[in-house]
Amino acid sequence: MLHTALFVVYLRNSVSGQSLYFQGQSHEFFSLAMGIRLPVFIGLRYITSGRSDGFGSFVTLFSFLAMSLGVMVLIVVLSVMNGFDREIKTRLLEVIPHATINVPHGLEDWKVLADSLQQHQITAAIPYIDGQAMLTSRSYFQGVSVQGVLPDASHNGLLSGSSPLAAQVEKLQPGTYGVVLGALLARSLGVQVGDRLLLTLPELTVTPLGVFPRVKQVTVLGVFQVGAQIDSGVAFMHINDLGRLLRMGQKVSGLRLFFDDPFVMPGLSSLRADISAQGYQLETWQQSMAQLFQAIRTEKTVVGLLLSVIIGVAAFNIVASLVLMVNEKRKDIAVLRSLGMMPPTITAIFRTQGGVTGIFGVACGVLAGCLLAPNIGAVLAFVEGLVGAQVFDPALYFITALPSHLQWPDVILVGSLGVVLSVLATLYPAWRAGKVPPAEALRYE
Repeated sequence: MLHTALFVVYLRNSVSGQSLYFQGQSHEFFSLAMGIRLPVFIGLRYITSGRSDGFGSFVTLFSFLAMSLGVMVLIVVLSVMNGFDREIKTRLLEVIPHATINVPHGLEDWKVLADSLQQHQITAAIPYIDGQAMLTSRSYFQGVSVQGVLPDASHNGLLSGSSPLAAQVEKLQPGTYGVVLGALLARSLGVQVGDRLLLTLPELTVTPLGVFPRVKQVTVLGVFQVGAQIDSGVAFMHINDLGRLLRMGQKVSGLRLFFDDPFVMPGLSSLRADISAQGYQLETWQQSMAQLFQAIRTEKTVVGLLLSVIIGVAAFNIVASLVLMVNEKRKDIAVLRSLGMMPPTITAIFRTQGGVTGIFGVACGVLAGCLLAPNIGAVLAFVEGLVGAQVFDPALYFITALPSHLQWPDVILVGSLGVVLSVLATLYPAWRAGKVPPAEALRYE
């Protein structure tokens, strides 16, 4: 019946108060059963003892492995998505300001405004000019956003050091009318460093011969690559040259602001209130790149939901294994019911068995995922070395290694999902076990 030698033990259930008798000869089982609640004791015995049904054992093992694999894969994939998100943000923050003050009609004395902002924990406030233009090369043309910046890297906050844009921006000199393009923009125009382009402004010039658009020949002085949208739609010029082309005189479009920590930006609330009171507009980097970041979040959510199906399949396998176990143990259940065990206790036995299988699988999956996620880049590099192929071709992708960033909220969410599904998967089979009629099960014994 039960997978123990016949022994005699008196147990009083601490919940229902029912008296239970078993026949046997081992005092060790008595001590163990007295130390653990009876449903937990029997449920664990069913897991650790040998099984007569080989198929049922296979289904239980498969449930455990599927739960572990699903949790591990979901943690690793979410970590990779977080790694791509962090990589994109880090690269973007090397070339875009943390916040921008936009003055609709232009700002003439920008130094006064920059000095007044020092109380808001700003590390740098740099003037800029923003305009729209069309770049033409041979038979190729493309509309771009032209940014006029100061090339002095010491005044440009993060535009210094290892920034991919810093060395290129420093090449801009006033009066040379040079431009620095993103790699994708230069590729689409078919130009390299030293080539000349025609920059057409959305303004008209009236001459005796007629009305013509304003056109200026510019030289490509540098090409940068960030790996984001900015590579294909932005061109940088010296602020003096662009201001002269746009006829802004001494005015600038606004200020580019930089903070010590762009993810926290201390003092932003007071800064926003101060800027709004002066009639200016303040836009942070999260707002300017909101569509990109929303797309990344949506992609992460969709991928997470799709991979959660693996955990759902593992939960259904737990249901199948418990149903097989209930059918196999009908006679055991009948004996326990005949000795006075109540249906809730029978139900708790199988909830324990299924819950322990699922939760143990979740624990192993979380452990494996936390170990694999930070090292997935090294694992991929090892596999690339074995097969002699490269997953991320530097000519096509802006990264050469698989980024990964393990976040504990994701681990907790995935682990909690696995535990909840494991517990829910035990409800129906355990309820079915509590409904087994003892007389019907023992009729032919």
